[in-house]
Amino acid sequence: MKTLVVAAGIVAGLAFGAPVMAQTKPTVAIILKNTTSPYWQTVLAGARKAGHDLDVNISELGTQSESDANGQIAALEKAVASNPAAIVIAPAQFAALGRPIDEAAKKVKIIGIESAADTRAMTSLLATDNVKAGRIAAEALAAAITKTYGDTEGNIVIITAMPGVASLDQRAKGFKEVLAAKYRALAIVADKVADGQPMTVINVMKDLIANTADLRGVFVSDPIMTQAVGQAVAESKSGDKINVVGVGSDEKLVKLLQGDTIAGLVVEDPFRMGYDGVKTALAASKGEQVAATVDTGATLVTKANMSAARSQELLNPKVK
Repeated sequence: MKTLVVAAGIVAGLAFGAPVMAQTKPTVAIILKNTTSPYWQTVLAGARKAGHDLDVNISELGTQSESDANGQIAALEKAVASNPAAIVIAPAQFAALGRPIDEAAKKVKIIGIESAADTRAMTSLLATDNVKAGRIAAEALAAAITKTYGDTEGNIVIITAMPGVASLDQRAKGFKEVLAAKYRALAIVADKVADGQPMTVINVMKDLIANTADLRGVFVSDPIMTQAVGQAVAESKSGDKINVVGVGSDEKLVKLLQGDTIAGLVVEDPFRMGYDGVKTALAASKGEQVAATVDTGATLVTKANMSAARSQELLNPKVK
């Protein structure tokens, strides 16, 4: 009888202990700007790989539009309610996500990736140095124009996807700084901020091509709008070479680069953002010291160097 009681006690202990053991594996929630785009799928692939390597559950949240700040705020509230070890978020808009992140950070560690927000409550921010990315783009566009025309002068335009996105504003800032300091004969004759819709940018670009004399270059600060500009330039009948430099990469942009429609791509490392974002979140949740900011890097890819090992690693990340 005593043996049965002891055995029953062991079984009961195991039964009650099992849920506790199951809960020891931490969860990190990751909130993306757009769960469907190739860029954010690459971020997610990095996060999943980190989850596998570090034995962490990854809760995947986000919206299907990079401008859906309200949807992202709802995802943040959902993530906080699930009581994760930490949250990784790529803020959709600088101003709109500031206060919600402030509130969330009262309950859980918040790690930012890709874009900043109007808050000081994030434990760490892992992102491309976007001012530096803009500077790289300016040098690349100046070099492309010089190669095409034999001089570094003429009219250029800047196209930004939408207002209020810190990363895009910073890229434009860095681009303008280099032109002002080194290439004053390149005149920015239009600085357009669109509504996030590719068709809008296609129409804007076609209008600029038709009505801008000596248009030699375009800087576009995100991949989706770079595609749109590339399409407009490819369809142009002006006969003049318009050099395009954009930020980001995907399969369509690689084809435009191969076909000389695009002169260069400043490529980020979204896989690293996802991986290191989760790694940093886990460390912060354990009370470990983490860096306040981490530059995840940017690399210029042109037709000349696109076959290099590092370029291929960035252009063709392993996404599962």
